[in-house]
Amino acid sequence: MQAVILAAGMGKRLNNLTQNNTKCMVKVHNRRLIDYILEGISEVDLTRIVIVVGYEAQGLKDYLGDTYNNVAIEYVCNEDYATTNNIYSLFLARDYLKKEDTILLESDLIFDKKIINRLIADPRPNLAVVDKYKPWMDGTVVKIDQQENILNFIPKKHFMFEESDQYYKTVNIYKFSQTFSKEVYCPFLKAYSKAMGKNEYYEQVLRVISFIDKYGVSAFTLQGEKWYEIDDKQDLDNAETVFAPKDEKLKAYQKRFGGYWRYPELLDFCYLVNPYFPTVRMEEEIKNYFHRLMREYPSGMGVQKILAATSFNCHEHNVLVGNGAAELIPGLMNSLQGSIGIIHPTFNEYPERIETERIVALHPENDDFSYDAQFIINNASKFDNLVLINPDNPSGNFIKPDGVIQILDHFKANNKTLVLDESFVDFSNEGESNSFINQELIDNYPNLVIVKSISKSYGVPGLRLGILVSANEELLTAVQKTLAIWNINSFGEFFLQIIDKYKGEYHKGCLQIAQERDRFFGELSKFPFLTVFPSQANYFLCRLSGDLTAKEFTTYLLEGQDILIKDLTGKKGFEHGEFIRIAVRNKDDNNRLLSALIQL
Repeated sequence: MQAVILAAGMGKRLNNLTQNNTKCMVKVHNRRLIDYILEGISEVDLTRIVIVVGYEAQGLKDYLGDTYNNVAIEYVCNEDYATTNNIYSLFLARDYLKKEDTILLESDLIFDKKIINRLIADPRPNLAVVDKYKPWMDGTVVKIDQQENILNFIPKKHFMFEESDQYYKTVNIYKFSQTFSKEVYCPFLKAYSKAMGKNEYYEQVLRVISFIDKYGVSAFTLQGEKWYEIDDKQDLDNAETVFAPKDEKLKAYQKRFGGYWRYPELLDFCYLVNPYFPTVRMEEEIKNYFHRLMREYPSGMGVQKILAATSFNCHEHNVLVGNGAAELIPGLMNSLQGSIGIIHPTFNEYPERIETERIVALHPENDDFSYDAQFIINNASKFDNLVLINPDNPSGNFIKPDGVIQILDHFKANNKTLVLDESFVDFSNEGESNSFINQELIDNYPNLVIVKSISKSYGVPGLRLGILVSANEELLTAVQKTLAIWNINSFGEFFLQIIDKYKGEYHKGCLQIAQERDRFFGELSKFPFLTVFPSQANYFLCRLSGDLTAKEFTTYLLEGQDILIKDLTGKKGFEHGEFIRIAVRNKDDNNRLLSALIQL
């Protein structure tokens, strides 16, 4: 068995990183791609490693030398690397292909070495490594049957997105027998190159061969092993997350703050979203208008206010729409006069938008971080304004409406403002009936400012929507001045336009969350190393006991199970003890987490 590695390309899309280096010399976590590739094949009994070089060939040769792990490295030079594609590089190495069985790899890959070990152990002689198509992938795909026969190689220009669920992406790792290379592939390679020229791809030869049944190449489907093809800096950034060292992996995912569609194997219990809404019907309606929405400007703020007021049963002059609640919070915090009370632990977006000297930190003096209306009233003399997240994030603590009314009455009599963040209130047991977005309440309490993240409760964080509601029009005007005229996009505006039609399904989805939360709470509470705090939101605050720290616990789930939870280490209010936050997802996802905890 030999390995043939194609490494002649210029890697132009990596810009300055390949200015003086061939692509496989680019570093991922301070190790070059070629090092990962050679390590990936290091457990195979190889007679030689053949590398087809071209651009900046001498630098690669100087780096590798003539052997790797006592296996000879032989070089083939593609002098026409600037004007040819990989079909010509492989054509130049065709005599090697005829000598013995071959593992063929491209040099811009980083992969789990288990892929190669399984590939070699598979008795089938001719295999193309493939993985179920995912959104981050690009390039040649295949269709396969139930016996893993490849029915067709589909080049990029013939890719059909409506059929993407049937596609498997070629990983650009192959196993060819000597007989296949000598009697089938190399003759076809020569003929195709002569007919079509040097500026083609070797997969095209396989595409032709796939139409001839007796020369079939089978699919070797991955079973969750990780890999990444690095064509540009975005790919490099993603690969550095997937292949981060164990002690850096958690930080690598945390610093992204989302965008996890690039990692579809990841199960996200960190970010908080409604798994039961939107419905398929609503998604189909948005898809139907996708082209028009993408090509049209959204409306200005006046129309946004009317849409939000209609959806939430308030007057348009009492509401502002934001690109997520996060866009509204800085302007709100800066527009409030005087000191601001913050109950710790809390959602960091609020204290991070306030000057330190204006913050009055309040700490419930108990072990479960609970507090009630009386706690707030007792401390009201210490601040001019208070941020109350209800249900609280991350503790899940909830003050019922009559308690909030007590706070508002006290604040109104003492000229204080209550900022009520009710982003999670629809998940509480009485659901939307606990909301204070009610015109009578708004009119009666001009000292009330309501913040609501539509992204979280409605399950559309990608659309970025949030609202700010208050009778204090002077405050709303001040906040509005901090917003751009087109601060939400056409997709967000369209969501507000149609949401009323789906309110029944939305309330049903919130009820499903509440029911699953109760079940999930009972199951989580069975683990002796977890203290799970009651919650009226779609998440649980948990205290860890035992030997594992919160960071170690979170890293274990990420590294071993592809499950991401919230590590609360370093968050204010959690100075004593080890704490995590776990989201409530649907039953299947929650059961997967429970299974991981059983293994632990």
